Amino acid sequence: MPNLSSNRQDPVLTALGAALKSVRLEKSISQEKLALLAEVDRSYVGRVERGDNNVALLTLSRLAGALGISLAELMQRAGL
Repeated sequence: MPNLSSNRQDPVLTALGAALKSVRLEKSISQEKLALLAEVDRSYVGRVERGDNNVALLTLSRLAGALGISLAELMQRAGL
């Protein structure tokens, strides 16, 4: 389902998505495995990484936890 939000591709969302993807790749975790660990859909992980979704704080916390980092560290890596 396409996201028609006006926030789509907002610089904050793209920075956050890039940081998430960077950590995921550093840890050699696929989108599918991250999605399973965080209990979200794999396509959702892709949309977050592209900055297409304004991810909820609780979901972001689950994604960070599944990567073994804190939410604060993820935000710092995103420059936020």
